[in-house]
Amino acid sequence: MSATVSMLRSAPRTAVRSYSSSSQPQRKVTILGAAGGIGQPLSLLMKLNPLVSSLSLYDIAGTPGVAADVSHVNTLAQVSGFAGEEQLGKALEGSDLVIIPAGVPRKPGMTRDDLFNINAGIVKSLSAAIAKFCPNALVNMISNPVNSTVPIAAEVFKKAGMFDEKKLFGVTTLDVVRAKTFYAGKANVEASEVDVPVVGGHAGITILPLFSQVNLKSKTLSDEEIKALTKRTQDGGTEVVEAKAGKGSATLSMAYAGAIFADACLKGLNGAPDVVECSFVQSSVTELPFFASKVRLGKNGVEEVLGLGPLSDYEKQGLQSLIPELKASIEKGIKFAKES
Repeated sequence: MSATVSMLRSAPRTAVRSYSSSSQPQRKVTILGAAGGIGQPLSLLMKLNPLVSSLSLYDIAGTPGVAADVSHVNTLAQVSGFAGEEQLGKALEGSDLVIIPAGVPRKPGMTRDDLFNINAGIVKSLSAAIAKFCPNALVNMISNPVNSTVPIAAEVFKKAGMFDEKKLFGVTTLDVVRAKTFYAGKANVEASEVDVPVVGGHAGITILPLFSQVNLKSKTLSDEEIKALTKRTQDGGTEVVEAKAGKGSATLSMAYAGAIFADACLKGLNGAPDVVECSFVQSSVTELPFFASKVRLGKNGVEEVLGLGPLSDYEKQGLQSLIPELKASIEKGIKFAKES
């Protein structure tokens, strides 16, 4: 059973118990973009998390209603809603973890780069506010294109003199969730039993699932099946955008994946041992300054960026193919942050 499935089933009972527990750290989580398609279900999932004591929901509009709705759920977290730029500072103050799903979603025919000009500016302004009001918070970046928005945030933090590479994460967990689900369907096993690392970036061919490292060694898929699963994982976002026919992108599955990664970050902050998730972080695993790979989480955020491990020939080829595109996306984000 996955951590989040377990969390969803046990949250109300656990949360009630937590009121009388003095050993439970008080953790404030803030969601920027909480009234959006990802933000609303993510707000609900974080309200169900017993590690959250204060849930701060921010958006340019609509958040008082979302906060009122979510606040009626009988779990531990106290919910506050904030709307408009004048309330952004109050929303962020004292945050241990900030999750950013803000921005516009993908529509049919759009690539993640098509989102850049709109979302880049949003991420830059929100990052500046984080630097001012909660510089020690962990930051989980969901806003696309993640391959560029994480470097943008890093540059904003550097300019403010408070960049800590251990505290900035690009959330690539949805790629992992998809890889697990698609592999399980093909191998006819329980998805909750599958573990597949996904490395690289968070768009198209930069997404590289390492199916050669799947934990279920008893199940062997053909090379063609692996190639098809890799392609489907890379195109998972497009699959949802097209299926929704112009009425949205991957919001529910992204909220689920965001909640999984946020939960891992909170467990790390609280000192839980052996918390490992894939994430797009500052890295020396390759020649690129940012790269997604397994990361060990702890009280300071990133405790250790783990290596790629042994790769198949197909994965080695995929790694070489993704480098130029990922490099260009990273450089695009850095250039925007420095010049705008």
